[in-house]
Amino acid sequence: MSAKGTTILFQGDSITDGGRSRNDDPNHFLGHGYAYIIAARLGQELADQQPVFLNRGVSGDRASDLYARWNEDCISHRPDLLSILVGVNDAWRSMNGEPSGVTDRFERAYRHLLQETREVLPETGLVLCEPFILRTGATEEKWEQWQERVGQYQEATKALAAEFGAVFVPLQDALNQAEERAEAAYWLWDGVHPTAAGHELIAGRWLEVVQGSPLAIRS
Repeated sequence: MSAKGTTILFQGDSITDGGRSRNDDPNHFLGHGYAYIIAARLGQELADQQPVFLNRGVSGDRASDLYARWNEDCISHRPDLLSILVGVNDAWRSMNGEPSGVTDRFERAYRHLLQETREVLPETGLVLCEPFILRTGATEEKWEQWQERVGQYQEATKALAAEFGAVFVPLQDALNQAEERAEAAYWLWDGVHPTAAGHELIAGRWLEVVQGSPLAIRS
């Protein structure tokens, strides 16, 4: 994929949101997470081509919430490359017994938004990032349930990537390996949300996989 005029859109929940601003301030609109790190590296490497990076992650979103705002926050931007990371809030609502988590709509809603994207933007490259957790903080009390539910989401995300011709970015194994170097909270402070080191790890894996794929962004 040529970087010239290319628009790369990051979508997801708070992990993607990264405290981003809701204005056009280039110092803040990408947030302070993995999306910012990826944009910084590729933006510098491909400066002659000036690719455009957008972040429309929204804290607290489930897959169904992404679908509800898909026209405004995805389709209307007509991205050349779309990267999605979602799943932890679908699991969180269920683990906490919240009314919004009574039925599990993760795979159903995810498939809907991918079907619509493929229909309306057939040329857009898709990147699906694997949801992840580590055993600390919010996940520790019901760890086996968290593992089971997020494990289902990981399998579903990988299957959806294959179904829709997307690049799948595995992240759980990278975090598991990182835990051998430092405790879980060093990477995901509450078992879910990355620290600075965690975001760097995610960005590194994304760049490794995507830039080694047919969707690689080149000058």
